[in-house]
Amino acid sequence: MLLATSAFRRGPSSATVAAAFRQRSSPRFLSSVSPTSGSDDDKNNDNDAADDSSPADVDDTTTAGDITATTDAADSSSQTSDVVPPITPSDSEQPSADTSSSTDKIATTTDEQPGWIKTIALRPTEVVHELSRHIVGQSSAKRAVAIAMRNRWRRRQLPPALLKEVTPRNVLMIGPTGCGKTEVARRMAKLSDAPFLKVEATKFTEVGYHGRDVDQIVRDLMDVSMALTKKRQMEKLRGEAKLLVEERILDLLVGPEFSGTKGQRESFRGMLEEGLLENQELELEVPENLGAAGGKDGDGAALVLGDSNSMSAQAITDMLKKLGAVGGGRGGRPGPPTEKKKMPISEAREVILEIEIEKMMEKVDLKKEAVAAAEESGIVFIDEIDKICSSRDFNSKSADASAEGVQRDLLPLVEGTTISTKYGNVDTDYMLFIASGAFHAVKPSDMLPELQGRLPIRVELNGLTEDDLYKILTEPEANLVVQQIELIKTEGIELTFEDDALREIAKTAAHLNRTVENIGARRLHTVMERIMEEISFQAAEMENEENVKVTKELVKERLSDVLMTSDLSKYIL
Repeated sequence: MLLATSAFRRGPSSATVAAAFRQRSSPRFLSSVSPTSGSDDDKNNDNDAADDSSPADVDDTTTAGDITATTDAADSSSQTSDVVPPITPSDSEQPSADTSSSTDKIATTTDEQPGWIKTIALRPTEVVHELSRHIVGQSSAKRAVAIAMRNRWRRRQLPPALLKEVTPRNVLMIGPTGCGKTEVARRMAKLSDAPFLKVEATKFTEVGYHGRDVDQIVRDLMDVSMALTKKRQMEKLRGEAKLLVEERILDLLVGPEFSGTKGQRESFRGMLEEGLLENQELELEVPENLGAAGGKDGDGAALVLGDSNSMSAQAITDMLKKLGAVGGGRGGRPGPPTEKKKMPISEAREVILEIEIEKMMEKVDLKKEAVAAAEESGIVFIDEIDKICSSRDFNSKSADASAEGVQRDLLPLVEGTTISTKYGNVDTDYMLFIASGAFHAVKPSDMLPELQGRLPIRVELNGLTEDDLYKILTEPEANLVVQQIELIKTEGIELTFEDDALREIAKTAAHLNRTVENIGARRLHTVMERIMEEISFQAAEMENEENVKVTKELVKERLSDVLMTSDLSKYIL
């Protein structure tokens, strides 16, 4: 349901939009926003989007039709300046009357979607399933994260009239230490190729104090986005560059193709394909900063003036790079500084491939796509946010430079502002912020009310019970038991754990969490290392193929002194 708010007065009203949306009788097709739609290099593979798309793109696509709303010229021009209008299918693409309902749900586009849009198209059930492979329990946190990720993709399918009005719903995760808050963020980062940054709130200080201010969060996110964009473009161009490697090697062996040595060139090509010239040495002119530059807009300059994140410093650096490119090559030739290296053909292939990719990357506008990816799909995870809160039970104001002042600085960042980076101005209006904290000494209500309002979705994670600890030892794919078995297996020793032993380990860890200090799943590391200490020390001296079994009695024997110490600790003053 669309609410008619004052925010919609800049464009068509919500009632007009909703009425136009319902009156569409033709099948609805997906509208896309492509920040690099004007670049020819981003359209060279029209079928890649269909080949690489996940099942979620086909089975669970939420489509949006064209919106025909009457607006004045100023509104129309402001909305269409940076949003591509929805794609209208041609007559040949219109589904027939007998097409099944499942076919009607398939979204088709003629332009290739940017990679950072396709990577956030996983369905919530798929996200929860992937997180459950590594994290036990905490279904509410998994669902909240999955919905937040899916909503990023859903927003991209909205009509242009609503696209800029929908902002992400930021999340606050509350739970004791060791229950999986940080692990959710870490696995979420691996699951999505969208720009993702995890930071600790305690690393930042209030503006005016020595230390890092919160604007550095966006600058670090832009570095991540730039690296992802460069990697994605390099993979896209790698196939085309591989076709040129053989020709470049032949040029070095027999000269250019137009030099009249075609017969000799073909004979060398045959020997090259048969692998007879792998040890033949070539002399290459290799750029000194090969691999460091990011194409035309990459951050590969060796000279940095002043603050590396300043736009003025970056402009001066770019100018010096251009001046260096005029006569920086060998013998005064145009191009970056190079050095001659001799290497066999087997090693030269990869070097020539990198050189060719770098040449192709000069035609790609990396900055534009990286900024768009960070603004539209960037995810920032702020950990330990409770450490910058102070209890309101005391009237005295904290003098800590990493306390409430940092909360005040976070307010405009989370709400939406523009940050100046070396890649240009970056808006944070549509970035997703996920904060987490244990809140042992303080309560969530001790945060600034304005910051609480900017984190509307609250998810409480439960403490781990004995059964949860047992599941952590057995269910995840790379659990602690599997890790220990594989580590000892490298010595030729077969290690096995009885189920009773695992139950005893979970029971002991839960007991220590209750009696000493509740550190959650991290307690399992302490218990497991105490049990494996003697076995790990003696494994190198054991005979190969020897079997070592960890039993319940062995666990009790190894942990007896730990339990006795914990029982006496409460009597020590």
